[in-house]
Amino acid sequence: MHFTSHYETCAGLEIHYTCWGAQHEKTVFAWHGLARTGRDMDELANHLSARYRVICPDAPGRGLSQWSQDPDNEYQLSFYARVAAELMDKLHIDKAHWVGTSMGGAIGTVCASGLFEPQLKQRITSLCLNDSAPRVSDAALVRIKAYAGNPPVFGNMQELENFFRQVYKPFGWLSDAQWRRLAESSMRRLPDGRITPHYDPAMVQQFIVHPDDYLIWNHYDALEIPVLCLRGADSDLVLPDATQEMGTRGPGLKGLTRIVEVPGCGHAPALNVPDQLNLVSAFLAESDMAAA
Repeated sequence: MHFTSHYETCAGLEIHYTCWGAQHEKTVFAWHGLARTGRDMDELANHLSARYRVICPDAPGRGLSQWSQDPDNEYQLSFYARVAAELMDKLHIDKAHWVGTSMGGAIGTVCASGLFEPQLKQRITSLCLNDSAPRVSDAALVRIKAYAGNPPVFGNMQELENFFRQVYKPFGWLSDAQWRRLAESSMRRLPDGRITPHYDPAMVQQFIVHPDDYLIWNHYDALEIPVLCLRGADSDLVLPDATQEMGTRGPGLKGLTRIVEVPGCGHAPALNVPDQLNLVSAFLAESDMAAA
């Protein structure tokens, strides 16, 4: 696997991203989940880089991107959409597909709707939602608020990896090497030398200050592009009634939304095995053909 690492200042924050397949003109944005980093997209980006340039950002307050000094106002979907718009401008990207896991799918939805950033409505050409829907379950929101603001602390890397293997078991199968990379790419050391997950705990303010930020049916209803939703069959965040509703409104009414249940996963499929990778690449190819 080969990628390059870059930084751009967007919406006043230094944003880190990796770039794969830089020689290609067609572009895919691949955006990670709530408490994760862009490195979660390595397998997907490597798979797609045979045909596409793939941009994998770290959201503000995650991974190697700068933490917000105004978390109440900046850790929310409208601000993330502004970051995405400025990053697309700085990279001279006119059009792009979007693949987003959980939060990354919500960011893609509000970008593609154009309700926050009108200039993006015609620039996102397809949307792949990886266990992401315009409404998330109440139980999952309670769980997120309970853990996200208090990341655990560990004495060494093995303890951290063991923790990740447990809490991210719903991701499905990962190789030992992938688990190790997941741990190494999402850790930081504290001043006392101990280890904690690499994100700003203040990002939980999104759920406290903006409790309805992930209720985005108005954005979904405004979509006019193909949508693929990959729902982890055992997901506690995206429930079947939410995906059923996606098929009866917005792009679903126009036959533009397709729902696929991914077996052996909860929240959220890791997008790291052939069946999942092929679902995404086939969807992008179909979207390219439809747009040609």
